Amino acid sequence: MFRSRPGRRGGRAAVLLAAATLMFTLGGCGVDPLTPQAARAESGDDGKAGGTPRRVDCERVKCIALTFDAGPGKDTPHLLDVLKEKQVPATFFLLGAKHVDRYPKVVRRIADEGHEVANHTWSHRILTDLEEKDVREELSRTQDAIGKITGRKPVLMRPPQGRTDSTVADVSRELGLAQVLWSITAKDYSTTDSALIRERVLTQAHRDGIILLHDIYDGTVPAVPGIIDELHRRGYTFVTVPELLAPGTARAGAVYRPEKD
Repeated sequence: MFRSRPGRRGGRAAVLLAAATLMFTLGGCGVDPLTPQAARAESGDDGKAGGTPRRVDCERVKCIALTFDAGPGKDTPHLLDVLKEKQVPATFFLLGAKHVDRYPKVVRRIADEGHEVANHTWSHRILTDLEEKDVREELSRTQDAIGKITGRKPVLMRPPQGRTDSTVADVSRELGLAQVLWSITAKDYSTTDSALIRERVLTQAHRDGIILLHDIYDGTVPAVPGIIDELHRRGYTFVTVPELLAPGTARAGAVYRPEKD
């Protein structure tokens, strides 16, 4: 299995090749995925069970979550400018090596501007190929690096290629991390065509969906304004992943994956 970090363009594409096409093989590994609807239901109908406070009520509003993997990178500041202009929150699953450690000011800006900062491992190794101690190292090292910069350790993580198992779940639970997968992908590792990236996202968009994009690829950030504008036109409200689950709270170790309509 390819194990190197996605620090260069060719390596990134190889590492993330399966991210958009992978059939999640969670059955039989002791990890049962939960939907955003299930997370919201866990808090009780009155929303007073200690869950996440709601900025919007995704039971009443057509919500969708915009997420970015494998950054921050050189284009992330421009992406943050776009999100700020359009008043859209996002969730950033950050890589440690050559990303968090290279762009600490960008990490701090992501947090300061109200986006959710999350964990995407230190070096993008496939967690299901690793021993438990190495899974812990991949996650805890990024936890510590982000915590040092922002003053808050992440509560969400996304396993590379969406691959998880009971060992990954156990370590995630130990570190206070819920696992977040996705339901909408643009395969932006495979094209620099921003119009195509936009079309792929819009074709798959659905209520309570989680969009997977990567702010490290040249075609992605230019596609974001058009994606936001069209989804707004269709009546969607953008939320962070915790807001999508609110008033429920993401449970450490659990896996969250939306179901398409």
